[in-house]
Amino acid sequence: MMKVLGYLALTGLVFVGALNSVFAEEWQTPRITGYGKVRPYSDTAVYPEASGDYKILFDITKAADAPGQINPGFEHVARLLNLFALAKVPEDRIKVVLVVHGSATPAVLDKTYYRKQFGIVNPNAQLITQLAEAGVTLYVCGQALAQYHYPLDWINGDITLALAALTVLPAYQRQGYSLIPQ
Repeated sequence: MMKVLGYLALTGLVFVGALNSVFAEEWQTPRITGYGKVRPYSDTAVYPEASGDYKILFDITKAADAPGQINPGFEHVARLLNLFALAKVPEDRIKVVLVVHGSATPAVLDKTYYRKQFGIVNPNAQLITQLAEAGVTLYVCGQALAQYHYPLDWINGDITLALAALTVLPAYQRQGYSLIPQ
């Protein structure tokens, strides 16, 4: 009896492990490699229309939980681009803008100055590069830079200085961008 129970328990564990590996393999990053994992589903509600035009504005205000972690706002931008890639929305039909301010501001430091501030490589640097290469417009709030006492030459080269997040947000919303706060 004990052998049978042991066999059943082992079989159950193997089955659960196999299911976990099957589901884990379904996560994808079709446009932003290695970031913003998405899982495809069929027959879902509110699926992006491939023929639609999308203008999306991310307001990134929160820092990651620790300096060695990727900013969750950047991760969400990557996830959005990956979701639209899964839906076969052409890249030229998606316009994405993000503005970084508040406690998220240190995430836009270049590699040298991030290391100077936190003693580690900026975990956001590769993702910022991929987002820029994907056509995302990336801004940092000049007022936040001043508040943090960061000189302009400390900022990642893929980031554009804006006067303020308070000017970026209404400017893009007036152009029809949908706001996604982070």
